[in-house]
Amino acid sequence: MDGRNGVATPKDEQDEARRGGNAGEPGTGADGRGETEEERADRRWQELLQEIRVAQTGVQILLGFLLTVVFTPLFHELQQADKTIYLVTVVLGSLATGALIGPVSFHRIVSGRRVKPQAVVWASRLTFTGIVLLLATLTSALFLILRVATHDPYVPWLVSGVLVWYLVCWFALPLWVRTHHTSGN
Repeated sequence: MDGRNGVATPKDEQDEARRGGNAGEPGTGADGRGETEEERADRRWQELLQEIRVAQTGVQILLGFLLTVVFTPLFHELQQADKTIYLVTVVLGSLATGALIGPVSFHRIVSGRRVKPQAVVWASRLTFTGIVLLLATLTSALFLILRVATHDPYVPWLVSGVLVWYLVCWFALPLWVRTHHTSGN
């Protein structure tokens, strides 16, 4: 764990997955569950799947909507800058979808190879990447929609405010809670 900000580094994740928990008795997780490495990996995998379901649904609905926009009559009347923002948004949505579906494919390919703890670490990384890409997709889509709908100069400020809100809800608050309410993990 990086002591400066409480964020687990990839090396920490690998070490923890290999040990089945943090410092302490072998096979005892940091939370005192007494799980084996495989039990911990199974639990973490189930938790990760639940998280992915929430993010994946949102990004797939957003991407589905975005993919239809190009076929509307008004799309061809957009300024080139708006079309560029649209294309960037669609690509970001596609990348987010790929990253959020990736853990399922990853699990299927490595299933039965006795590497579940490592698979959970990599699936977690793909999920986090997908969440960051979803953040970029939502911000870009909001920017495009407000820009086309209002043509007002305050749009970048409004979108920046929403972006700050996402950052607080998705990253700052969880990191603050993690830093202030966990013991020396």
